[in-house]
Amino acid sequence: MGETYEERESRFGGAIVWTRQVPEGPLRPVLPDGCMDLLWIDGRLLVAGPDTHAYEPAGATGGRFTGIRFAPGTAPALLGVPADELRDQRVELADLWPAAQVRVLAEHIADAADPAAALESVALRRAAETGPADPVMRSVALQLARGRSVADTAHTAGLGARQLHRRSLAAFGYGPKTLARVLRLQRALALVRSGTPYAEAALAAGCTDQAHLAREMRELAGTTLTAYCEALANSDTAQPSGSRTTA
Repeated sequence: MGETYEERESRFGGAIVWTRQVPEGPLRPVLPDGCMDLLWIDGRLLVAGPDTHAYEPAGATGGRFTGIRFAPGTAPALLGVPADELRDQRVELADLWPAAQVRVLAEHIADAADPAAALESVALRRAAETGPADPVMRSVALQLARGRSVADTAHTAGLGARQLHRRSLAAFGYGPKTLARVLRLQRALALVRSGTPYAEAALAAGCTDQAHLAREMRELAGTTLTAYCEALANSDTAQPSGSRTTA
């Protein structure tokens, strides 16, 4: 049986609930996407922080993975921790929330007929207690996702460069320029997956040319466009590069 991947929009605004079934063997690297995920893996609740480079799952040998992928800037309020404290990390939820509470949540999800729905309920209940994410930083993420420049985005948000950088660290895990690069790469890869030629995808996503996209691919994803497309062709699923797993 090959790999399968399913996702749907969550009732948590901007989030995606996803499930991935992977046969025994090494897992593909996870590429940066500006997002954070709450994960249910082998009876454990974990958090995937924002990545600045491709994440290589160490020692993973397949299995069933469920997660909620939160839009950039929306997870820190829910989790109660600034995003930069989790940058490039996979941590136990019990390291962030009271261990006894997490143990009860894990037992509830384990007993549920639909772990993905149960995981989503955890996020929704928590959000009701913590309140919404910073609307200014959510707007910043949406503008950068559309390809606006950092300078124009800061001006629209009414923030100076230093203030935007400081608030971006807490909301996204890194500065606005890094987030803009990550989101631009994801725009390009979405076009490539749809069949757009590399050069056209590069320009449409906001790169200066195909060589620029190739450099970003090496620096952020640790691979080449050709290798990325070959890996997709050898997969049984059209799984986007942002779905997270961990060892």
